[in-house]
Amino acid sequence: MICILIKLRQIITAFPVEKNAPLSDFTLKCLIKNQIQMKKTLFSFSFILAGLSCFAQQTIELNNWKFKTGDNPVWAKPAYNDAEWKTIRVGEVWETQGYKNYNGYAWYRISFNLPLALKEKALFKDSIQFLLGKIDDCDQTYLNGKLLGQNTSIVPFGKTVTLKDLSKTQTVWNSTRNYTIAANDPRLIWDKKNVLSIRVYDGSGGGGLFSLPVNIRMKDLKDFLAFDVNSKALVTKPAGILSKTIILKNLSPLPKITGTLSTEIFDLDTKQVISKQSQAVNLNKAELAFTVDFKAELSQRLRANYTFTDSGSKSTVIHTQEFPYILTPASGEKPKINGARVVGVRPGHPFLFRIPATGIRPMSFQALNLPKGLTLDAKSGIISGKVLLPGEYPVDLKALNAKGEFSAVLKIVMGDRIALTPPMGWNSWNCFGLSVEEVKVKASADIFISSGLADHGWTYINMDDGWEAPGRNAAGQIVPNEKFKDMKALTAYIHSFGLKAGLYSSPGPMTCGQFLGSYQHEESDAKSYADWGFDYLKYDWCSYDQIAVDQSLPELQKPYKIMQLALEKANRDILYSLCQYGNGDVWKWGGSVGGNAWRTTGDIFETWESMSQIGFNQDAGAPYAKPGNWNDPDMLVVGWVGFGNPRPTELSPDEQYTHISLWSLLAAPLLIGCDLTKLDDFTLSLLTNDEVIAIDQDPLGKQAIALIKTNDFQIMVKELEDGSKAVGLFNLTKNELKISVSWDALKISGKQTVRDLWRQKELGVFSDSFESVVPSHGVVLVKISKQNADIQK
Repeated sequence: MICILIKLRQIITAFPVEKNAPLSDFTLKCLIKNQIQMKKTLFSFSFILAGLSCFAQQTIELNNWKFKTGDNPVWAKPAYNDAEWKTIRVGEVWETQGYKNYNGYAWYRISFNLPLALKEKALFKDSIQFLLGKIDDCDQTYLNGKLLGQNTSIVPFGKTVTLKDLSKTQTVWNSTRNYTIAANDPRLIWDKKNVLSIRVYDGSGGGGLFSLPVNIRMKDLKDFLAFDVNSKALVTKPAGILSKTIILKNLSPLPKITGTLSTEIFDLDTKQVISKQSQAVNLNKAELAFTVDFKAELSQRLRANYTFTDSGSKSTVIHTQEFPYILTPASGEKPKINGARVVGVRPGHPFLFRIPATGIRPMSFQALNLPKGLTLDAKSGIISGKVLLPGEYPVDLKALNAKGEFSAVLKIVMGDRIALTPPMGWNSWNCFGLSVEEVKVKASADIFISSGLADHGWTYINMDDGWEAPGRNAAGQIVPNEKFKDMKALTAYIHSFGLKAGLYSSPGPMTCGQFLGSYQHEESDAKSYADWGFDYLKYDWCSYDQIAVDQSLPELQKPYKIMQLALEKANRDILYSLCQYGNGDVWKWGGSVGGNAWRTTGDIFETWESMSQIGFNQDAGAPYAKPGNWNDPDMLVVGWVGFGNPRPTELSPDEQYTHISLWSLLAAPLLIGCDLTKLDDFTLSLLTNDEVIAIDQDPLGKQAIALIKTNDFQIMVKELEDGSKAVGLFNLTKNELKISVSWDALKISGKQTVRDLWRQKELGVFSDSFESVVPSHGVVLVKISKQNADIQK
């Protein structure tokens, strides 16, 4: 029997009604606590389960919302007349819709019909779910004037709120608002109009309903049958066979679920189905594993469609997975020196540099023309020491092993600037959140070496928030908490590998995670960081909102200038990373307060919406990027991430290629945010493509700009030191797209050699343009050079 899908899409309109009496005092007054500065612009929550039911799962899409800034409890009443309110889109913050820089209270309202057929035709008729996405920062939702759900602390309406109150307020902007209630709940009015009203408070940055989906639906089979496709990795078997194990989980109250699991493997490039299989399912316990074998190569772009069909209801649940495919060629056995070709250090300050080189070990190193004061450990390739005299020192490096040798020139610049190329490293926040601890930091340093990441130029091991003790010592110095035994020993451990160490603080009295900040202890803290041996400081605005008089430029600059002066007194190069989300166009003044990098945006999340919204909107800061000063669009969200509860990124393989390509074109700091203990071959391949990394680390220090920008695609162009251009063709649509770039647009002429940087191979010589098919949400990243030009590979 063919399953017919009936999907109800309700057209919703506001209707004028009579005003009613004011609401009770149960109101929301929420503000800043933990991560109020860690904002976002636009991104959505993408579902991995797409349930289709023969019993007609029905969904009411909530699209036509009314909006008003301000705050009045009467706006929750269903009888309130909101006819004069403006319309607003959900799925993106209100700042992008005509409310730029608005912080404070605002309300959303929508009316909708709730047809009884929604319940009658559902497979599970006992409960209904309101999916409201994510809301920034905190909120209270009413259904027909009665509270449906709330987030964060509650302060009675009209009460004067003090800074002390604000410091105790929880913010939950990164949590989804999904409310499930019984189908016979008295707040529901079946077959009549209902009103949802949402009261939102935004402390700073983006505000409002910024994540999709926003709808109402009955519970269905897909809510009780889960696919786990991440616990078991794709396995390679002999004769070109790939094997994938998936786990089905029964989350329902039913003792048994029976049916059929069908698997279809689809080649995205050839558009061919390469495997179709079915197997019976008798899920009479919590979970069962099923293995699917098929013939394919790891380099193929494959999609798997897993379809479970319930034997009784004929309801189906479909899960779609795109397998990671590896483009980066494996490193050869011969030695090859990778990474940056220029490094800056201040005279008289400690110098540490590990020559990044791939190839079989053992390997030995040479460094000719080292400036006086520096020495090389020939076995490890670590250069260390101090140089007193300023100047530029070209050093001839050589790496040798049983298969051959490789030479390269490293320019050491002794002067007043550091971070002459964007920093590359790892940060603990996106994977561990506040659960960072010494053992995890050390393990990450170990993996930099064992995985070979350090051989491709990855250098910094940075602990984010959560290392600080609750109080200072008797001398007023900041000290680590019980998770960190000895900071000096920790940095010594990291330095022993030739790597560098970073840590985190805030100019406010408290960090975003409510640990001690540096307010009024800046000089003491900077001295402690230097004495401990740290090389990197991420300085996060956080609770400085309680100190700043306003958001004027002098107030935005003040705390960072204070720490700059403190760092200058420390006898150590500490890369200074300003984290204040792009406020006051920080790219225009970050360098003047000593910053080497500065966040241009709120926090990134592992969704296409978040990553693309951030990455494709960085042009404003491009003119200000240069060696020593870098625009920072936040950390990388590939691999296993999750703020203390790591899980695989929601980005598809093609979206991850886009992410790394885009950040490299932007000359952005490259900070790995994943749990390195779960580093898989695909993620490692993303992070170890030396030709892609070279675009980020290009000594010219130019940031790419959007040459062509449409709703369907963007073409990004980055000028390189050797006169060539790095060009990214980005497909923003959900379908494959052919994208072309002309030499006229690039302002070049004649025959040009085009090289595919991910595959590390020449595509040929082209006379007037280059064209390529680009996958959905994917990229083709090329280097375009004058024919016969000297191309460093």
